[in-house]
Amino acid sequence: MTTTETRPDLAELDPVFAQMTEATAAYVRAIPELTDREKTFLSVTADVCQASLGCAFEAHVRAGLAAGVSTGDIRELLRFVSYDCGYHAAAAGVERIAELETDLGLPRPDAEPLAPELVSTGPDAAPSPLPPAVRARAAELDPHFAGFFDLQSRMRTGHGPGTLSERERGLVSLSVDVHYQTLADTFRTHVGRALRGGASPEDVRAALRFNAQFGVTRAWHAWEAVNEILAQPSTSSASRPR
Repeated sequence: MTTTETRPDLAELDPVFAQMTEATAAYVRAIPELTDREKTFLSVTADVCQASLGCAFEAHVRAGLAAGVSTGDIRELLRFVSYDCGYHAAAAGVERIAELETDLGLPRPDAEPLAPELVSTGPDAAPSPLPPAVRARAAELDPHFAGFFDLQSRMRTGHGPGTLSERERGLVSLSVDVHYQTLADTFRTHVGRALRGGASPEDVRAALRFNAQFGVTRAWHAWEAVNEILAQPSTSSASRPR
């Protein structure tokens, strides 16, 4: 793989395309409702979902580093997003962030291993953190699938240093839905998660505005879905933290 020292600048590859990219990035970076950390997370999530781990991924990581987002934060994002985008896709992101750490001379962050009860699927497993309604729906589809959901949720219950906030988790998860166009039950659940995590309906809309740069057609369909969801009275009450 080409290292950061030898990869050509985008302007060298196509100056007009670089100009278009810069104008687009400036427009969406000005969205006020999202933090720089959230914008980094949404950008890296798009890269992983769309297998875009070259110059775009590197640019997003570098922008995050400049804004105070560590590679440890990005690693935590990749661990979390693997739930929805798939471990194979997230593993490619882990490989790439490790390569960038080497290229940029950054230390590889330490990570505490998960507790045994979080990775167990036996009788010693910790209780499932899934909301009862979500788990009931998964069990209705298939009991083994519900067990898989339990495992994935247990492994993502940590809230220590470097972990994502509930608001960040919700915004990231609904963005995965935008990239994969899974705009029914899971999208509704993830919008609700962002709202329960303290995001306002306008913050959710801001995430969709930011995601338009990663595919305007996908964003168009997501707008139709999110406007319907946010128009429902039950969604407004979900915006209050619980």
